[in-house]
Amino acid sequence: MKFSASNSRTFAWGVWIIASVFYAYQYILRVMPNIMLNDIMEQFGIGAAAFGQFSGVYYIGYSLLHLPIGIMLDRYGPKKIMTLCILCTVVGLTPLLFAEHWMYPIAGRFLIGLGSSAAILGVFKIIRITFDERTFPRMLSLSVMIGLIGAIYGGGPISYMREHFGYQLVVQSLAIGGLLLAALTYFVVPDIKESSERPVTSDIKEVLTNGRVVWSCLFAGMMVGPLEGFADVWGTVFLKTVYGYEGTIAAGLPSMMFVGMCFGAPFLSWIAEKVGSYQVTIMGAGAAMAACFAALLMWQLPSWGVSFNFIVVGVCSAYQILAIYQASTYVREQVAGLTTAVANMIIMIFGYGFHTAIGGIVNAMGGPSVSNALIYGTVVVPITLAVGTAGFTLLYLFDKTGSSKAIKEPASTR
Repeated sequence: MKFSASNSRTFAWGVWIIASVFYAYQYILRVMPNIMLNDIMEQFGIGAAAFGQFSGVYYIGYSLLHLPIGIMLDRYGPKKIMTLCILCTVVGLTPLLFAEHWMYPIAGRFLIGLGSSAAILGVFKIIRITFDERTFPRMLSLSVMIGLIGAIYGGGPISYMREHFGYQLVVQSLAIGGLLLAALTYFVVPDIKESSERPVTSDIKEVLTNGRVVWSCLFAGMMVGPLEGFADVWGTVFLKTVYGYEGTIAAGLPSMMFVGMCFGAPFLSWIAEKVGSYQVTIMGAGAAMAACFAALLMWQLPSWGVSFNFIVVGVCSAYQILAIYQASTYVREQVAGLTTAVANMIIMIFGYGFHTAIGGIVNAMGGPSVSNALIYGTVVVPITLAVGTAGFTLLYLFDKTGSSKAIKEPASTR
């Protein structure tokens, strides 16, 4: 359903900006623990393993509610669902301000993940109901860039504010900003609903029982460690402890991954078109990320080398977009949209696994103040990158030999 001709295009752009700002806001909340690791651990007296659980539970809430929220956006409209989800993220922040027991911040982090799942789904919905279908890729890429800018400003500037004003004031400011965004969403975003009698359970079953879709998503999930494991949380403390960088620099450098990803989506898509294969491009991206992390762990790189390293990793992290599309080529056109939602859900749930694994290893090896503990914890990232890359290599060989032929051809070969 589109706006009527009487609706102002300026208003349509305004609605899109609100949805995109929500996407950026949830990105800031996602990377926030990266900056406030020591503050949170000291306030609640927890170790690295518990902090890893805190960071990772975000992805449980985000992933498990992905499909239900997508369905509710269709049934009840973005006005109500996006507003409620923004309020969920605000409620999720409050335990860091008022709670005394550790279980409440864990529950709050789950709520932040739950509410954040409506951000990208809301962007999809808003673009579809406010703009022409032909402009969808362009508008989506702009929204992703705005969201990644949120991730970038969740690094250095947030760290600067924390050091000068205290981390609780930063949390309070984010909560107030969330309330304002929720109010703006409720009063500006149109109340548009879509009714459908089509059963979704059979389509979901069709997607989840497709082995090629599931394996593609699992291998893609194994490659998500650089962003959802390292850059989100452990990157700053790693650079402080292992490389000896001071706070603002250590917090800002992981943001280079998000800078790289801003340009990675169009660049990797262009590479895939030139190569003629999404899987080969994904394999190359995985190998490049594994090499970058091996260099980070094996040698003491200069600051410019670390920055360049992270930009390359960020560019290659855009493989997720190609992997989600590749999964959609294994199903009927009628369930391709659902497949992308399922693929994003499966890939994001791996964030919990990475945070738990890294946190557990760091805790077992002596905690985040021990250099070797962080090195051994971070080793998880290149290992899983190698496994995911090998998995896509096998899928490529199966497809190449006809053992697992895709239902649709990649866009570049149509």
